[in-house]
Amino acid sequence: MGRAYQNKKESMAKTAGAKTKVYSKYGREIYVCAKSGGIDPDGNLSLRRLIDNAKKDQVPAHVIKNALDKAAGGGGEDFAAARYEGFGPGGCMVIVDCLTDNNNRTFADVRKCFTKNGSKIGGPGAVAHMFDHQAVFAFKGDDEEEILEMLMMADVDVSDIQLEDGVITVFAPNTDFFKAKTALLEGKPGIEFLMDDITYEPQTLSHLSGDDVAMFEGLLEALEDCDDVQKVYHNAELPE
Repeated sequence: MGRAYQNKKESMAKTAGAKTKVYSKYGREIYVCAKSGGIDPDGNLSLRRLIDNAKKDQVPAHVIKNALDKAAGGGGEDFAAARYEGFGPGGCMVIVDCLTDNNNRTFADVRKCFTKNGSKIGGPGAVAHMFDHQAVFAFKGDDEEEILEMLMMADVDVSDIQLEDGVITVFAPNTDFFKAKTALLEGKPGIEFLMDDITYEPQTLSHLSGDDVAMFEGLLEALEDCDDVQKVYHNAELPE
C-alpha cells in the first residue's frame, strides 16, 4: 500500500504566498461542500472532515467562517468538480482534482503544467483504476495487532495495517472513515493523528531518479500554482 502519510503532501506552505493559496483552496472546497450538503458539520460529515483538516493545516478561523457564510447566503460562484489524469516523468501516474467555474480554462492550465514538465495528460480513467479510494489514519504506536482488533470489534473493514518506524498506518474503505476515526478516538483517548483523511492510494509505486525527480517536482509546483487545482494524487516514489 505504500507509506501513505509521508506521501500525503510533497510540500507544505512555507511562504505567505503559499499559505494564501492553501487558505484559498480550503475556502473554495468548504464553500462547495457546505453549499451542496449543508453548513452544519454535524449533518454534513464531509464538511466536518474538511474543517478538521483546515484547522490542522492552520487555516485561520475567519477563512472557514467566510466560506460557510458564503454558502449559507446561497449566492457566489457555481463551481463544479473536474478530474484530470495523466502520466508524469518516468511513467508515474498522476490524478488532479479541481473545482472550476470554467472547464476550458482549467483543462488548458492543467495540460500546460503537464506538457512543460515532461508529462502527458490522458483521458478520463487513464490511471484512476490503479488507485484505491481509502480512508487513511497514521499515528504513533507499536502494537498494530491491538489496533486491528479494536477496529474489527467496531465493525471497520480494515484494508491493511502497517507498523513502520514507530508509526501505525491504517487503511480502510473511504466509507468507513468516521466509523474508524470514532473507534480510534474512543479506544485510544488522546490519540494524535499524523494523518486522518480520505485519499487515493496507488496500488503500485513508481520509483523516480535522475532528471525525472526534478521534472516531477516541477510538475507538482506548477499544479500547486493553479488556482483551480485542489488535490494531486500520484504513485511517484522520490529518493530520500
